[in-house]
Amino acid sequence: MSSEKPVSHFLELARGMVPPMHPAGRPFVAGAAIATLLVRLRFKRLGVVLALVTAWVAWFFREPKRVTPTRPNLAVAPADGTVSHVVDAVPPAELGLGSQPMTRVSVFLSVFDVHVQRVPADGEVVQVSYHPGKFLSADLDKASEENERNTVWLRTVDGHDLVVVQIAGLVARRIVCEVAEGEKVTAGQTYGLIRFGSRVDLYVPRGSRVLVEAGQRTIGGETVLAELPEA
Repeated sequence: MSSEKPVSHFLELARGMVPPMHPAGRPFVAGAAIATLLVRLRFKRLGVVLALVTAWVAWFFREPKRVTPTRPNLAVAPADGTVSHVVDAVPPAELGLGSQPMTRVSVFLSVFDVHVQRVPADGEVVQVSYHPGKFLSADLDKASEENERNTVWLRTVDGHDLVVVQIAGLVARRIVCEVAEGEKVTAGQTYGLIRFGSRVDLYVPRGSRVLVEAGQRTIGGETVLAELPEA
């Protein structure tokens, strides 16, 4: 029994150090692992290189646990990354929200950032819209209008309309969205994924108090991007 306790303790520590993987990454990791095993049978050195690639793929699709603030009227970051723009902008036309500008906070994700997206506030999904487009560099301001994107319109429990946009980048070619219209969601909940470099825009109502600036790092599900107007 004494030998089992150190083993179980080690496994517990490992679980705490290695974040879980998003399900969308499992086929990629499995494919990379199989390729590594096959190559290693004949080319050991190349097999080592492929093993490192497999580890990197597993790391890329990580989905770490986050502690989301529970104070009301907050909009938390939908993604890990760097704030690239804070501007007033009209929300995506496909939602039909009109021409009234909202405040847009754009977060750029490099290939080294966690690539899952998280819900910015408690509420209900009003609409989900996919829009085909280009694959310009995601750090360009015009990427919000011209790039391929998936848009989620969320109405918070206090009646605020928020818009979260997953934007494909120069390398990203696949957007995954796992929420549907009418679905109840909670702040910090993982709802999607963009593969290999991208950008996420969050639109909040005018009058919101934005708490971040361009160049600041964000932690998805934890960093508060804005305080929303009182209901």
